[in-house]
Amino acid sequence: MSDLKVSLVVAVYKDIEALKLIVENLKLQTYKNFELIVAEDGESSDMREYIESLKEISFHIIHATQEDNGIRKSMSQNNAIRVSTGKYLIFIDGDCIPYSTFIEYHVKLAENKYFLGGKRVNLGPKYSAMLRSNKLLALDLEKNFFIKYFNIKKDALEKHSEEGFSFAPNSLIYNLFLKNRKKKLALVGCNFSCFKEDMLKINGFNEELGDAAVASDTDIQWRLEAIGLKVKSCKFVANEFHLYHKRSSSQARGNTELYMYNKNHNNYVATHGIVKKV
Repeated sequence: MSDLKVSLVVAVYKDIEALKLIVENLKLQTYKNFELIVAEDGESSDMREYIESLKEISFHIIHATQEDNGIRKSMSQNNAIRVSTGKYLIFIDGDCIPYSTFIEYHVKLAENKYFLGGKRVNLGPKYSAMLRSNKLLALDLEKNFFIKYFNIKKDALEKHSEEGFSFAPNSLIYNLFLKNRKKKLALVGCNFSCFKEDMLKINGFNEELGDAAVASDTDIQWRLEAIGLKVKSCKFVANEFHLYHKRSSSQARGNTELYMYNKNHNNYVATHGIVKKV
């Protein structure tokens, strides 16, 4: 699928510094046939000015915005899907920096009747600060991950540092150990991909679920499975670095009651999604 047009959707909210790091790494992608869609949950003039300043780059950028009115990540992602021109969609968060092979490996693993789910390397405050201040390049961290692994793990305040180890889709390790993993993967909204036509079948993200967490991973997974798709892991293959930030312990996961109701009644097409239904 070397000619497959990809739309990379990056969900952002005000963090221009992190978006700059993402853009710099997108310039280094080994796969070139893609567009960047900045799905902004807000209408920041600073964000607009930064995106408009990106003139001399090799990929096309589309900026989708909406009124800043609380957390509405699902709506911003649906905005991005509407304006996307690629046949294949990859979704990441605005604080996740993709490896240089990130898009290439998603494309190599893309397959009809499947959607892909990956993970992220949760960096700690030290390494995140080094990346944000340009004292360390994400590409250097990617290429020297094996050497720096124990320091990265020591700095990390969350688990999953080992998920920075990367193996090519055609490698012996992938084919022997990763390709046919028996444990089912739980989708995370910061690293997954699917064909656009499949996302259209379920009418995109369900905006009625409210806060981002359940709507961008758990809900999407069951609804894609409801139309006959299976999840394929791209863990340890299509990798990304997650920049450290403090989490709110009181942050809600969205309308879980509605999620369970829809699942129990097989309501897999979002009522308030890409197309708003009456």
